[in-house]
Amino acid sequence: MGRLNGDITTSPSNDFFKSNVLGQRSGLFVLFFTEMWERFSFYGMRVLLMQFLTAAVIQGSPFSGWAWTAQQAGALYGTYAMMLYLTPILGGIIADKYIGSRKAVIIGSAIMTLGHAAMAFDTAIMFFLGLICLVIGTGFFKPNMPSILGEMYKDLPEKKDGAYTIFYMGVNAGAFFGMMLCGYIAETYGWHWGFGLAGIFMLLGTLQFVFAKPLMGNLGILDKSAAGEKKEVIVNDTDTKNPFTIKDFVLIGIVAIIGFVYAFNDPLSKNGIIDVFAGLDTSFLRGQYIMVIIALILFIYLIVSRILRYDKTVRDRMFAVVLLAFFLIFFFMSFEQGATSLVIVARDNIDRALTGAALTTFNVVNGLLTIVPLAIISWVLIKLAKVTWDKIAISNIVLFVCFGLIWGAAIWMLYQEFNKEASEIKVSWFSILNSFFIIALASTVSKIWESKYNPSAAFKYGFGLILVAIGFLIIGLGSWGIAPGMKISMVFLVLTYLFHTLGELFISPVGLSYVSKLVPARMLAFMFGIWYLAIAIAQKVAAVLGGQVETIQQEYSLSHFFFLFTAIPALAGLLVMLFNPLIKRLMHGVK
Repeated sequence: MGRLNGDITTSPSNDFFKSNVLGQRSGLFVLFFTEMWERFSFYGMRVLLMQFLTAAVIQGSPFSGWAWTAQQAGALYGTYAMMLYLTPILGGIIADKYIGSRKAVIIGSAIMTLGHAAMAFDTAIMFFLGLICLVIGTGFFKPNMPSILGEMYKDLPEKKDGAYTIFYMGVNAGAFFGMMLCGYIAETYGWHWGFGLAGIFMLLGTLQFVFAKPLMGNLGILDKSAAGEKKEVIVNDTDTKNPFTIKDFVLIGIVAIIGFVYAFNDPLSKNGIIDVFAGLDTSFLRGQYIMVIIALILFIYLIVSRILRYDKTVRDRMFAVVLLAFFLIFFFMSFEQGATSLVIVARDNIDRALTGAALTTFNVVNGLLTIVPLAIISWVLIKLAKVTWDKIAISNIVLFVCFGLIWGAAIWMLYQEFNKEASEIKVSWFSILNSFFIIALASTVSKIWESKYNPSAAFKYGFGLILVAIGFLIIGLGSWGIAPGMKISMVFLVLTYLFHTLGELFISPVGLSYVSKLVPARMLAFMFGIWYLAIAIAQKVAAVLGGQVETIQQEYSLSHFFFLFTAIPALAGLLVMLFNPLIKRLMHGVK
């Protein structure tokens, strides 16, 4: 694999390292805002997807959906979410070998802009074309932004943790405002207005990054003169240690083909279009699930047989990573209900109506939630502009346009709501709670990792899974015994998101850290691929199970659905903590 040009401290075009904003390199905030607008558009679209697909068909109305069942919509969303974690593996390889991270980010951003633009049109062809563009664009964008950030701070490792924390705040700020504003506009004026707004900010975010080129120097530019050299070193290292055999490649091919065919067959078959595995159906299990089980068995054999070829220490540490990836699936299949079943529940089962003092209180809280973080980020923008205006004036102007639009949309939204005597909280509003709680709680939780109470990897995973289970238990109790037609208090859903976010803070930030600590450099790409594959599988499982919410509610009750998702992560959490001695032994001293 190639490498990025590393001569960042001597190049005259990189004197931006002398200019700081809030104690960090000014270029960090170019990446911060690029990531923020990409996440704005991504989450702004995502929060609408399940609502749009399951909304009733209303001829000539901007609120007309496709009237799919939750099961049909979940199947499509699951395939979409699954692909979002698989394409970055390929996108990272293409960037490293052929085009460099910066070009990959620009190409990915441009393709995603086209995807959002396509979804603004009210036709099925443009909708699916938009989803395809978003998947491809994310593949280029997602792995390469952190790569550029890592390159920026490689000569300043003591600042790297702080830089990633700020970058992570950009991710959540973008998600927060994207879901809030795209959701509000879509639920006020129509779905495709929300899709279109997401595209506008994706375009502006792309332009901001492109026009920041004079500031970024050689960061993200592929050094082709060193690429061949680097590739040779890696090939000699891995091939002598553990070469891929013909059998390995055959198994990879079989598993990949079955996996991709299943991913697309699932939504197609559930919508009555085609089922390529129909001939394998039995009275107990559908043919596509039989093929998935076969693929899973082959995949486990492939991983185990390959890892067993390494020496004992490396082998044990890789098995530790595989065990953690296995439990990660249980976390994400539960946590990601926030994008599927909990959206449906917020729409159909939560009491969102407000009047009088309750409406006033909500509007004040919502106003503070909107204005305070927006003011803080605007202040950061002004600080950045003061330092970098001479070099990247156009990029800063684009950012000011972005913030002008955001401020306008936010003030308009708040003005609309403050002037209502009765209102209903938008479905998408509940989805912003995860980002808000992350921003509010991340620093507090991270202090635990720096204290004497820092738990082991297995206990971090165990606590994270149990916190997610508690979240589902809360809303399960809130829906327990409710008569038909009655609604659940929104307090239960808010508390659910709180505990889910705490669970995420225990698991999500530490997972990739353990991969990098446990796996030798020459095998990082392989194990990161396994890690993202585990998340991709979890995304699909989450959506498929989330799609059962209406079925389980009709046959049993809504509380049964929530108690199912209480039991699964709780049991997984207890199990991973029981495995703590084994996992610690497999890690061979890695903390």
